[in-house]
Amino acid sequence: MIALLVAGILGVLAGRDGDPAETALRAGAARAPLAERLRERGFAPGSAVHLRIYKAEHRMEVWLRRGDRYALFDTYPICRWSGRLGPKLREGDGQAPEGFYAVRRTALNPNSAYHLSFNLGFPNAHDRALGRTGSFLMVHGACVSVGCYAMTDRGIEDLWALMTAAYDAGQREVAVDALPFRMTPEMLDRRAGDSNLGFWRELAAVDARFAETGRPAAVWSCAGRYSVRGGPGCAPVRSGG
Repeated sequence: MIALLVAGILGVLAGRDGDPAETALRAGAARAPLAERLRERGFAPGSAVHLRIYKAEHRMEVWLRRGDRYALFDTYPICRWSGRLGPKLREGDGQAPEGFYAVRRTALNPNSAYHLSFNLGFPNAHDRALGRTGSFLMVHGACVSVGCYAMTDRGIEDLWALMTAAYDAGQREVAVDALPFRMTPEMLDRRAGDSNLGFWRELAAVDARFAETGRPAAVWSCAGRYSVRGGPGCAPVRSGG
């Protein structure tokens, strides 16, 4: 059934050069087996997982813990995400979320209509504090999206295997950073005047902590802003890595 679905998607995309879904399917077909790639890149099975989404690039980076820091293991194509750059604000707006999330084992769905899936955890404590609404925002297979991040089936299978092994080894939650683009000063400057710039600067401040420490940051929601420092009146969003 999955093979027929993929074949149908490829048929729809035929002749559309540069389509992210077509690129993703082609890239996914060329990968070596997961166990082989782990061994070749020096990662132990069951290593703690951190996921980093870059909307504008249609890419998901998988970072695995090595010692007291995380190192890049592999990059997976995102076939589809819906809406435009910017956070999800309300149910039905078609936006894929941006922000900082934590995925526990109970969020994994082996019976998804989209091959395999896990719930991103939107709305988190920060989203709720801002009155943002939505439900069942997933990362899943099948290469189609309405508000979710859609992977190839092989991609979601790899994520599923890595996350399951990490949970088995004792990881409590997988930190997911859903970012619009690389949070560099240059990329932010290009979007001067965008209504989301203030929000993106908050994301950049948290993202800088990962660059400094090599570990996903603990995150709080403080007075309607993301913060790496808690305090009175702040709500925890997720623990650190």
